[in-house]
Amino acid sequence: MRIHILGICGTFMGGLALLARSLGHHVTGSDVNVYPPMSTQLQAQGIELMQGYSAEHLQPAPDVVIVGNALSRGNPAIEYMLDAGLTYRSGPQWLAEHVLPERWVLAVAGTHGKSTTASLLAWVLEDNQLAPGFLIGAVPENFGISARLGDTPFFVIEADEYDTAFFDKRSKFVHYGPRTLILNNLEFDHADIFPDLAAIERQFHHLVRVVPGSGLIIDNATEPALQRVLHQGCWTSTESFNRAPGWQAQLVKADGSVFDVYFKGELQGRVVWDMIGQHSVSNALATLAAARHVGIPVANALESLARFKGLKRRMELRGIVNHISVYDDFAHHPTAITTTLSGLRQRVGEARIIAILEPRSNTMRMGVQADELTNALQDANQVWLYQTDNLGWDPARQITLPENVLHVRQRVADIVEQVAVDAKPGDHILIMSNGGFDNIHQRLLDRLQENRHDA
Repeated sequence: MRIHILGICGTFMGGLALLARSLGHHVTGSDVNVYPPMSTQLQAQGIELMQGYSAEHLQPAPDVVIVGNALSRGNPAIEYMLDAGLTYRSGPQWLAEHVLPERWVLAVAGTHGKSTTASLLAWVLEDNQLAPGFLIGAVPENFGISARLGDTPFFVIEADEYDTAFFDKRSKFVHYGPRTLILNNLEFDHADIFPDLAAIERQFHHLVRVVPGSGLIIDNATEPALQRVLHQGCWTSTESFNRAPGWQAQLVKADGSVFDVYFKGELQGRVVWDMIGQHSVSNALATLAAARHVGIPVANALESLARFKGLKRRMELRGIVNHISVYDDFAHHPTAITTTLSGLRQRVGEARIIAILEPRSNTMRMGVQADELTNALQDANQVWLYQTDNLGWDPARQITLPENVLHVRQRVADIVEQVAVDAKPGDHILIMSNGGFDNIHQRLLDRLQENRHDA
């Protein structure tokens, strides 16, 4: 089958392309945002990438066009596809039809931590010889790819609440039919498609409705929105984490790198790993519950967590120059920014943290969460914010940090130059964006290296 994917470099669609290729299909794709790690991952698998959305990309006609949810009416490729009467599907529908039938689907949903928790879960299954398939919106270092078919019935998927396609406005995750469902957390996000938190809760309830009675729902007991979702109706057994009598953690080290795990009040063992932050501890508890549901002894899963290597773009250390560390992180929501900075602060103590933020998500560009950023950035000593042309709010006015802390710039080159000059040995530079950010990470490392040679 010849498949062409519109929006192929999105994290979900790129993973879908890898799965389709593994099934033996000939896969090509179009996009306007082509950057690593997804672009290099696809090219390494022999998948042809085409720049832009030209009608010519659909000539001759593929057997099916898979349409990403970023595309809408008026797009040249979409208009040609409809006029020509081509067969098309959304990514989630194609996945449900061709990959997920007869699989034991383990889905991870929530506003934050989906990629990390799905990666943790896939790794724990892998490390215990269950060889799962997976589709994750990031690249786990233990695997080096974001998706694979797997050799067993188990399939781990990051379950996103964003809408499915221009012709299907349901959340993606209602297509997946999970048997094991993790509900990590739930806050307001995606202001471009959801009017309020209640609308997102309704979509999560639709997900709860498709989990079989013989399955398991694992919920974060400290999240009021999730409890409201479950109170709308639940027909499946549940296990909670972060509250007795469910799964709990007792920190041995404040940064979350060492903690003891309890289930129903009984000590299960200790985790010693490279991850940091309370959010990482919560992700681990959810993972342990899901792994136990598929038959993995808790003691085995605890040992597997210690061998987890993390994800690309999740507190990924990109390099150290002259004792200055540069990290790349996907944080783009105030809560994620808070937890990421807090975890780093716990690890580095009094060392200086320089935060560089690109408000890139639709919600952030609209300014819906702008007033929350002041508190979210408190653990940073210096904050550099990239003010893009399409930013719908004034960061200098709405982020009320001291003038000597907050620096707003309209050119990435200016941020690179000024941070490189200001940075000192022992500093930690944390770059946060859910996009490519004009390759700022490597540009900054290169500039720091030049400064070192000039000194």
